[in-house]
Order: sequence, then C-alpha cells, then structure tokens
Amino acid sequence: MKLRTYLLLANTISIAFIIILLLAFYRYMLLNKEQFIWLTLATVAAGIVSGLLHFMLVRPLEGSVRRIGEGAGRIAAGDLEARVAHTGLKEFKQLADQFNHMGISLEESFRQVKAAESAQRELVANMAHDLRTPLASVQSYVEALEDGLIQDEETFKRYLGTIRSETIRLGELIQDLFELSTLDAEKREPEELRPAIAEDVLVELLPRFTKPFESGSLQLRVKLPERPLRLTMQPRHLQRVLQNLLENAVRHSPQGGLIVIEAEEMNGQPEKWIRFTVSDEGEGVPVEERERIFERFYRSDRSRSRESGGAGLGLSIAKLLVEQYGGTIGVQQSGRQGSAFWFTVQEAPEGASMGHLAKT
Repeated sequence: MKLRTYLLLANTISIAFIIILLLAFYRYMLLNKEQFIWLTLATVAAGIVSGLLHFMLVRPLEGSVRRIGEGAGRIAAGDLEARVAHTGLKEFKQLADQFNHMGISLEESFRQVKAAESAQRELVANMAHDLRTPLASVQSYVEALEDGLIQDEETFKRYLGTIRSETIRLGELIQDLFELSTLDAEKREPEELRPAIAEDVLVELLPRFTKPFESGSLQLRVKLPERPLRLTMQPRHLQRVLQNLLENAVRHSPQGGLIVIEAEEMNGQPEKWIRFTVSDEGEGVPVEERERIFERFYRSDRSRSRESGGAGLGLSIAKLLVEQYGGTIGVQQSGRQGSAFWFTVQEAPEGASMGHLAKT
C-alpha cells in the first residue's frame, strides 16, 4: 500500500467514526435534527480539507522516498556512482546524506577490491616469471652437467656456483612470499620483545652485501650517533627492514655509486624517535609513485630484467614491519638524483627491561 493511500484511508476512517458518533447522539436525542445536519456537514467538510492537505503534504514525502528508492535501485544494479539530491524535509536530507555517504564508501571499497584483484593477478604473473627464470637456468646447467658437456674444472665450478646462486634466489623469493603472508597475522608477545642495538644489527648485516658492493664498485657510508642506539624493535625485524632497503638501493645504484645509511634523533616529540635513512644515487622514484611504491603488490619498475627486477615485495615487508612498531616509512629525493628511503623507530629508554619495553 502506498503512503498516500494509507494516510487517506486513515483520514476516511476517522471521519466515518465521527459520523457514527453523531448518528448515535442523534438517535438518543442528544442532538436535534438541525444540529445533526450541521455537524455532519462540518465533519465532511473538515474531512475533505484534511484529505486535500494530506495530498499536498504527502507529495514531497513521496518524492523523497522515491528518490532514495531509485538511488538504491541504481546501486543494486551496479551503478555505484548513484547519489540522492539533498531536498525535502530535514530528516530526509539527513537520510539522503547518509545514503550518499554509504554510496561513496561502497564505491571506494569496490575500487579497492578491483585494484587488489588486478594487483594479485599481476603478482601471480610476476611470481611465475620470477620463479620460472631461475628454475630454467638451474635446469639448463644441471642438464649440461649430467650430459658431461663440461670437462674443465673451472667451468664446472662456475656452473655449480650459478646453480647455487639461483637456488638462493628462489629461496629468498619464497621466503618473501611466506613472510608477507604471515606478517599481518603475526602476534608479538610482550615478553618476547627485546631492544635492538643498531650497531650490532649493522655489523651482522653489512657483510652480506660484500659481493654486491664489489661487483657494482659501490661505496658505503654509515653515519650513526656516537652513543649506542637501543630501539624498541626486534633485532631480526630491524635487520630485515634495513636489508630490504639496502637491497633496493644496490639494485638501483649506478656503477661506482654511493649508498649512505644514516641514523639521527628526531626532536620535538615527547618520546625519543630515531629516523633511519638509506639513500642512493640511482634514477630516483617519480613523485606520482612515492605513495604507491610501498603497496603490497605494486611494482614501480615494470621491466622484467634481473638487474632492475625483483618481486616488488621488499618495500611492502619493510612497511608492515615498521608500522607494527608504531613507526612510519617513506621516500623522498636524495640530492640532485637518487632516492632516500627513511623510516622511524622508537628508542628504548635507558635500562628498560623487556616488560617495560612492551608497555612503551
């Protein structure tokens, strides 16, 4: 039943009830004939006026309800850009505003879902390529060794070294995928949290980059405060963040380039925060890509060469780890060219125990 019909029916029932009462009063001599006629005419006239008022006042209500219904129908049909005009009574304006807000939220959610699906398809394609390339290389070298094509010992060792490096590459890629899939669900128990010493982490990490630095004739400069830096981050997590940023810097540095690792105190905050920066002299990151470069499935470099390649997971892992400890991460231009990737981590209070650290 329509709203207008419902209100007119209610008005008609009210008039009929009044007329029945007048008939009862007339029957029991509470009203004379003349009074009964005049009261009946007045009731009918009041009913007609009331009906006309209902008809006039209900029209804008029906229009508002119809517009909201049409908007809901358009959204149900897939038009997530459907919006309702802010017209009518105050309550309907509020309802239209809430409806439009819902439409905006649905549109943004659908856009994120589509972007995630597209990124996941791209990730699968990238992973298939990144897995296929080292596997094909390993297969070809193993087949050459099996067929006895390699006779001299130097070439034999070189083939074995290539097989080993490709299997390491595969292992690192699989580890990245595994770590990325488990970081969101990882729960850190307070008693397991222990401070990381920045110097110790770098002493353990930097020897791993000896060969990449030598092959690219790269220079490394480390700038740390004179005092030890005790940070509220697991040592293995701090090491992983720095490792991913260093790998990114090595990958994009030119031959003979300089890479700088710097840690400095941030002033003007109640807690002590340390800002780490890993800068290079590479081609830099375009301004329009600086927000998206840390997205889970985003690749700034669309080429598939090994030199500029990579699965596009390292920066995503670094962002998740930094944000788990309440820090932030970003990238900016370094000097005339190159990129400076930075992240913040809170410094542990002097003499803080593991239990105290868990509360900071």
